[in-house]
Amino acid sequence: MTTTTATDDAPPKKAGGKAKKIIIFGVGGLVLIGGGVGAGVYATGYGMVGVAKHEDPRRPKLVLRSSSAPEAAESGHGEDKATPRRVGTVSVEKEGKPIDPHKYEIAYYPIEQSFTANLADGSGFAQLGISMGTYYDSRVGDNLQRQMVPIRSAILMVLSDQQSSVLATPEGKQMLQRQLTKSINQVLRDKEGFGGIDNVYFTNLVVQ
Repeated sequence: MTTTTATDDAPPKKAGGKAKKIIIFGVGGLVLIGGGVGAGVYATGYGMVGVAKHEDPRRPKLVLRSSSAPEAAESGHGEDKATPRRVGTVSVEKEGKPIDPHKYEIAYYPIEQSFTANLADGSGFAQLGISMGTYYDSRVGDNLQRQMVPIRSAILMVLSDQQSSVLATPEGKQMLQRQLTKSINQVLRDKEGFGGIDNVYFTNLVVQ
């Protein structure tokens, strides 16, 4: 008579079960790592993760206002003045945002020669003298000097498009200021890649 035990009838254990689990876990880890790398690339590509940006050394910077007496205005025409060059220390990502005049120092660049143009309505002519203000460093002045020919052309085009009845009002003069500022900045952006003019100020305005 042959005696059998329970162990003889038990099904054989699968030797590869543990190995399969290890392989599955290993593949799952690779998927997670790969997914993490892909997500990082996706986030970087869409600006979700900060990436160090190259800063153009020619780009003007804002000049912090000092507690000492303000410096004399620069001429912007390359003349040998005692005024030292303005050094900016504050970079801006996007030009055109409002600037705090209590925090930053402004400089004025006058255009020595005045402008004369016939008005659009044919009623007479206007003579204009201006100075340009900027909170940025001396590189804006350098740009103004290099691009003075197209800047003068742009100013004359804006001036010749005015009407005497409009220029006779304070609102008309303020509108002319805005138009000139926009036009000068556009020339600087097209030619130098940066505007930087905060406002245009009249040093002379005669309408006849």
